[in-house]
Amino acid sequence: MRFVMFYQSLISDWNHGNAHFLRGIATELLSRGHEVSVYEPRDSWCVRNLFEACAEAPGLFRSAYPHLRSTRYDLGKLDLDEALEGADVVMVHEWNDHELVSRVGRHRAGRSSYTLFFHDTHHRSVTEPRNMAAYDLSGYDGVLAFGEAVREVYVRSGWARRAWTWHEAADVRVFRPMPFRGKEGDLVWIGNWGDDERTAELGEFLLGPVAALGLKARAHGVRYPESALRLLEESGVEYGGWLPNFEAPGVFASFSCTVHVPRRPYAESLPGIPTIRVFEALSCGIPLATAPWEDSEGLFRPGRDFLVARNGSDMQRLLRELLNDAEMREELSRNGMETVLGRHTCGNRVDELFAVLSELGMAAGA
Repeated sequence: MRFVMFYQSLISDWNHGNAHFLRGIATELLSRGHEVSVYEPRDSWCVRNLFEACAEAPGLFRSAYPHLRSTRYDLGKLDLDEALEGADVVMVHEWNDHELVSRVGRHRAGRSSYTLFFHDTHHRSVTEPRNMAAYDLSGYDGVLAFGEAVREVYVRSGWARRAWTWHEAADVRVFRPMPFRGKEGDLVWIGNWGDDERTAELGEFLLGPVAALGLKARAHGVRYPESALRLLEESGVEYGGWLPNFEAPGVFASFSCTVHVPRRPYAESLPGIPTIRVFEALSCGIPLATAPWEDSEGLFRPGRDFLVARNGSDMQRLLRELLNDAEMREELSRNGMETVLGRHTCGNRVDELFAVLSELGMAAGA
């Protein structure tokens, strides 16, 4: 089968957490003998910022994923007849221009030769509903939403005819336990600062406990304003800057634990969505403690796969226990990897995708 995917970027993971999942799904499809074509805007925001942050980034990506390629396009010159010729399945990510989404939908409406999905992996369905409602999905077969709560928004709002829940997952070819290369600290946090959606939460569940316990800690990510850098410094957290997503497993191997601090929209309005960071940590075997989020879909085993803190003082207590108990760390590591490998790999998600295609009447060997 031929899969065509329009995404924000395959090359860049600068403020683009979905890059992990996209790369993993594309790799899995290729490994099963399918053809995969990925299209990304030539001058996207995350690509521009990546090249400014690291001129060698394209070479790093090619060395990590020599089997993956993308076509960079200018929207005004994009020939959809050429791009979609022979396509069986087309996926358009929600972080695309409204014009592209509409053009692909119109292209599909005039044909019945491929199945067309809109893929949503963000919280904008609840934080920017007017913007999301402006996407014309009338020509789409349905929406792949990365959580049941997001799927319900599409159905309830009448934005799409059909919608399925399709969670993110770990690319375990890349995100796996790495050999110990020497301890660099107690705790590492990998995440972008963002638009103030979790500044208070980061203070309560990350910076406060680190400072109180006197931990040796590091933070990696982008979009850290000067105010955030000052908070890190005051809390004794080293700022490591942008980290290529595929290098996270090696960094995890040098620290004793990590934490997950969900953005406020996920914690308050979109229960059941852990985001990619949980899958990344558990698949690499690093013990994880998380700020509160409701696992309403039963994806994990809270308390066994990871620890859950009710508040900042609880996080401080859990981290102290975790760092002082090697057996606890080993058990959490083992349990978390067991759950990911059994239920949450990109291979699992490709199986789920083919189940959706089968539901729509498409044979896997089309």
